Amino acid sequence: MDIRLDDLSGEQVRALLAAHLDGMRQNSPLNSVHALDLSGLQSPAVSVWAVWEVDDLYGIGALKQLSPESGEIKSMRTADCHLRKGVGRALLEFIIAEARRRGYRLLSLETGSGAEFEAAVTLYRTQGFVFGEPFGDYEPTAFNQFMHLEL
Repeated sequence: MDIRLDDLSGEQVRALLAAHLDGMRQNSPLNSVHALDLSGLQSPAVSVWAVWEVDDLYGIGALKQLSPESGEIKSMRTADCHLRKGVGRALLEFIIAEARRRGYRLLSLETGSGAEFEAAVTLYRTQGFVFGEPFGDYEPTAFNQFMHLEL
């Protein structure tokens, strides 16, 4: 798998991003969808990586700078046909390494609760993320969860 910075201009990446947003909308209460759309991911504060095997897109993930010492994981998504191949783990490890390289002391994320989110939560926990308080502009609800990793 080849993980590389992406400019969000490719059709495959845009289609996977659209599938990610659709999935979040289908599996989350309306007021709890915090996934970034294309314009949100194009912010200068956000870096997006795509996971490729030759010309086949395996997944995407992003890192948003919150401050000089902290970041947030955004838009982690593995293409359905590549689930359970280690794509999410490889991308998460890459993003954690990038956060360390940038000198972040804290890496955070917001995710949902329920069966659709359990695999992601399990993955984050295996990498040392722990549940914690809301951060940034997030408001806690009965649906969302906040996880943090001290680097």
